[in-house]
Amino acid sequence: MSSDPKMPATDRHEAERACLRRYWRTNLAVVSILLAIWAFVGLGCGVLLADRLNEFRLPGTGYPLGFWFAQQGSIATFVLIVLAYCLIMNRVDRRHHDELSRLRAGTPASERSSR
Repeated sequence: MSSDPKMPATDRHEAERACLRRYWRTNLAVVSILLAIWAFVGLGCGVLLADRLNEFRLPGTGYPLGFWFAQQGSIATFVLIVLAYCLIMNRVDRRHHDELSRLRAGTPASERSSR
């Protein structure tokens, strides 16, 4: 860690801790939203709303839509959620790394860009 006369070590340490807390809160928010989506598709569409969804057929197959969600939809949704989590967290990781690097380099807050 470089010593910057503009930012005392205790202030830099607190800024890094705040950065880490923001990162963790963002991660928990992303996980919570994605788990809620998965629960809605897996439990909501596959079990609770299955009877209503069975009134519709999956185009090209003839399978009832509720049955499809119970058998395949929640699995396909899970795979898409894993992909979404990877893409979202790669972006969050990049922003976090950039912010932490700027803090450790001692870049003044006025020169930091918010992306």
